[in-house]
Amino acid sequence: MSAESVRQYFKQYGIEDRIVTLKEDSATVDLAAKALHIDPSEIAKTLSFMVNDRPVLIVMEGTARVDNHLFKDFFHVKASMMKYQELTDLVGHEPGGVCPFGLKEGTAVYLDESLKKHAKVYPAGGSHHTVIAMSLAELEKYSGYIAWVNVCKQPLAEHLKKESEDR
Repeated sequence: MSAESVRQYFKQYGIEDRIVTLKEDSATVDLAAKALHIDPSEIAKTLSFMVNDRPVLIVMEGTARVDNHLFKDFFHVKASMMKYQELTDLVGHEPGGVCPFGLKEGTAVYLDESLKKHAKVYPAGGSHHTVIAMSLAELEKYSGYIAWVNVCKQPLAEHLKKESEDR
């Protein structure tokens, strides 16, 4: 059902035909990147949290990980991932298809700074087999995001590269 809610959501903007349905499973960053023949960092993964009894989605680059200290500094609560039933009941998507589109009312969306190094990203389209490519400006427009946040750790490979460059 959630892929259909995303399709209906995009229909109001006339871009529902941009959703790509893959034959391959794209439920994880690695599977999606492999199916699309792109770098995993270009996947815009969406993680779901409960913050003060409200569902919060954070869209971040595929290889990023949430930094618990940065999360707590911003949201003033410990990062607590949503459980499967909470996710489906409150957000309207299942794991592997979570995206910032076609959401149930009351879901807050934040975009993480880790995405900003990409001109184009690939968020899920509501299912294990759907994806849509979009620019960051489009992601801002269609996600209805509240704010850009910095709640992710630098991916390990980038961290090592930066350390090497700093020497």
